[in-house]
Amino acid sequence: MTLNIGNVSIKKTAVLAPMAGVADRAYRLMCKKYGASYLVSEMVSAKGICYSDRKTAELCTVTDSERPMAVQLFGSEPDFMAEAVKIVLQYSPDIIDINMGCPVPKVVSTGAGSALMKDVGLAAAITESAVKSAGNVPVTVKIRSGWDSGHINAVEMAKALESSGASAIAVHGRTRDQFYSGEADWNVIRDVKNAVKIPVIGNGDVADAESCVEMYEKTGCDLVMIGRGTYGNPFIFSEIEARLNGREYTPPDVSEKMRVMLEHIRLIISISEKTEELAMHEARKNAAWYMNGYYGSAKFRGRCYQLSSYAEAEALAEEFVCLQASKGL
Repeated sequence: MTLNIGNVSIKKTAVLAPMAGVADRAYRLMCKKYGASYLVSEMVSAKGICYSDRKTAELCTVTDSERPMAVQLFGSEPDFMAEAVKIVLQYSPDIIDINMGCPVPKVVSTGAGSALMKDVGLAAAITESAVKSAGNVPVTVKIRSGWDSGHINAVEMAKALESSGASAIAVHGRTRDQFYSGEADWNVIRDVKNAVKIPVIGNGDVADAESCVEMYEKTGCDLVMIGRGTYGNPFIFSEIEARLNGREYTPPDVSEKMRVMLEHIRLIISISEKTEELAMHEARKNAAWYMNGYYGSAKFRGRCYQLSSYAEAEALAEEFVCLQASKGL
């Protein structure tokens, strides 16, 4: 079963959320390998691109192995967004996504990200400018339920963005004030789905196949997007795909998780232009995530943040597997 966003066909299973500082190319490729049907880049500053930010190519390049994939932009000025879209088109993204949901202060303080939930008119103008520049490339927008509990305006926002030419809306069922705490309000996702004709992507609190199916059923959304549920767990996409297709799913054991963790680290090192030691700094958090939920994992996660070479990661993974085996796990 597939869904079309503009001229882009996407399998209706689960997609990887854009996560700054997390969903780099290595992370995206691991999730793609295990069944993510669609990927979104880390967010990129529209103004930064317009000023020839040195990281533009690194953040905007889309490899064939990652398709279908969107490049996500953030900004608060329609003119800069229009120009940034033109620049990004040189990298041939399948979709351009606009971030109107990021809650972090350094983004919100510029009037971008979830600050745009407070200015529907400006959000619509930014979207319209992006759509005009994008030509045949679909433009989508990621929003939150609202700025705070007293201003839940996702439906109003979604309608305005649809009128401005957005091809799909992703809704994270939390307000900006919640950041990532508390429960996501899936009712808001359902209300947006009932209010617009374009595809709606649901996001928030999906951690396994069961919660993914539940989101589809309770909200009627067209796609499910997963963020933190993928930490150390690219397998979640295989689990969801199996569930949706009525197949048996066998979760990976600890040996398999450590094998995949090491594969992920090798990929980070091979893609990085930095030294192995510096690349390992970026790999540390990923290594720690793969160890979540096991006996003694807290101590081992702490040791992950001291890793400075791939050989050390191999030795730590082997020790971790042996510990679990000694406990009959």
